[in-house]
Amino acid sequence: MDSAGVTVRASDPRVTGDSRFPGASGGRRDQRSLSVVGRHARLELAFGYRNGRTVLAEAYAEPPFRVGRCFAEGEGVHMILTSSAPGAFGHDRLQQRVRIGCGARVRLTSQSAMQVHPSPDGATAHLESSYRVEDGAHLHCDWHPLIPFADARIDQRIDVNIGGGGSLYWSDALMSGRQARGERWRFTSLAHEISVSREGSREYLERYRIQPSEVDLSRPWAAGEASYLGTTLMTGRPIEPGGAERLHIELGRLAGVRAATDRLADRVLLVRLLSVSGPAFHEARRWIRDVMQACRPGMDT
Repeated sequence: MDSAGVTVRASDPRVTGDSRFPGASGGRRDQRSLSVVGRHARLELAFGYRNGRTVLAEAYAEPPFRVGRCFAEGEGVHMILTSSAPGAFGHDRLQQRVRIGCGARVRLTSQSAMQVHPSPDGATAHLESSYRVEDGAHLHCDWHPLIPFADARIDQRIDVNIGGGGSLYWSDALMSGRQARGERWRFTSLAHEISVSREGSREYLERYRIQPSEVDLSRPWAAGEASYLGTTLMTGRPIEPGGAERLHIELGRLAGVRAATDRLADRVLLVRLLSVSGPAFHEARRWIRDVMQACRPGMDT
């Protein structure tokens, strides 16, 4: 953190200025007004591949974002994305931009579940993330569930662009609320969108808006009794014909979860999960991750 305690920047000395990703903050200082510090914030990370290992080439963070440590994992790195805030609030606008350079292998995880708090004036919290995975790079994202509190409003947008030979493992999750307090589907509105494109062509789009006051989410063909929902997407490596069906059968044997899998294309696999129980849900997500790593020896993160 700099002497003003406002922004953070890190760079690997072997990475030249030419390696910066477009739109990187460069030498620009934090220009936010004091009234929005901690509510409007950016996180920018750029990873590169140098001398046989992945490095954090450049990083910029505005509070409440923080740049965490990188932990070596083979030729790749693992970073836990951290924040000093207790969650997101109405009027917040939090932006993340991540670039994975050619050949780099990066695993990103969250420090804890993202809690979305209501605003007295009913304002919406905005979360915007963009990821660029270059040719030959691999990005693995495994996020804790999003937890919208009663009366909260959230708009979450995620954009992933992948180079021709890049690969992605994406696993996100949503809870119906603070289930332990009896809070289920009490938030006001949740809009979610994730778009995954390869070389300018869209591979996957997931978009929905949940407004519990307008629909009965306990219907069998909606969420039923489930309070945990998750999506896992894998793209960039060949998916064996019949692999999705076998995975679907195996998931059906796990107690406490409902799951469906689909091979959307030769290199795209989708898994959706529902569960009433948190432990069963988290165990199923871990099981999917472990199975896919075992099936893909080349994917070590």
